[in-house]
Amino acid sequence: MSVLKFTLASAFCLITTLVHAAGFRFLTVPAEAGLPELNAGVWSPCTAPVSEVKLRTMTLPATQNCAVAGDKLPLIAISHGYGGGFTGHHDTAEVLADGGFVVVALSHPVDTGGGDISRADTLAAFTERPADIKRVIDYMLNAWPDHAKLDPEHIGFFGFSRGGYTGLVVAGGNPDLRKMMALCPESSRNPSCAELRRGEIPTPAFAHDPRVKALVIADPAFGPLFDPDGLKDVKVPIQLWASALSGEDRTGGEVTLDYVSTIARDLPIKPDFHLVPNAGHFAFLPPCTPELAQKRPNICTDRAGFDRSAFHNELNTVALAFFREHFGKANP
Repeated sequence: MSVLKFTLASAFCLITTLVHAAGFRFLTVPAEAGLPELNAGVWSPCTAPVSEVKLRTMTLPATQNCAVAGDKLPLIAISHGYGGGFTGHHDTAEVLADGGFVVVALSHPVDTGGGDISRADTLAAFTERPADIKRVIDYMLNAWPDHAKLDPEHIGFFGFSRGGYTGLVVAGGNPDLRKMMALCPESSRNPSCAELRRGEIPTPAFAHDPRVKALVIADPAFGPLFDPDGLKDVKVPIQLWASALSGEDRTGGEVTLDYVSTIARDLPIKPDFHLVPNAGHFAFLPPCTPELAQKRPNICTDRAGFDRSAFHNELNTVALAFFREHFGKANP
């Protein structure tokens, strides 16, 4: 395992080379064939000065509805964790857009915070989330008004927690949902555990998408569902991040350092692995506003001595460098 070191000087040097401001616009993928609509946000390179986009719970440093600058732009899809939403990794999206990428981050209907999460703890999340990613990529490449500016050969993915699980499936992973029983103590009232006890295991094929050519994933959830055989077809470059203290957080048993380390070991192609010292699971979420920190101290409070802002400067810069390594620079 490699240990992440905070090389902030080099991080700031790379950030200062970025020439674009982040554009932002809302996106809705229409409902189809019994599938719900998908709400998303799109960040893109733009040449206008940085402005502000005011949302209900936060203000984004971006320029709304800015014309997309450049052509043959790589596309990155972002998948949030349990109870998150499309703004959950906005700082990463901003850095990638400033660096010449188009970024689409969606809110997964099955487990988006603030929405109907009655099915969030059912087995449906395991199959529906990867299918959501395929749908949003389809839309971006074919129906998005600026789809002609995208390079369909350069598509990547960023995912956190359940979003990390989602990325592994999209890239070819086949989890064994029966192994969820190992995460279901007899006292558990989790709906997915009840489904497993009744033998109600979804049978549809998992949605893979070979268009996705590189992944950055952080603390992927449900590691025990994957074994070497289930990961054998995941053959794209992966940058894998793990928080050293994830098992001590309130993650519902979905994420531990051992789970993430086992994924790193079992992937057929060795990932670019980063262990983040003194970090809890929620350190991968952007630094909280004072209002959010008061409402959600469980996701906003870090261990003594851990600087979430400094870490995100490093995380975002290293992720940008990884995607640039595999996709090159966009054409501004």
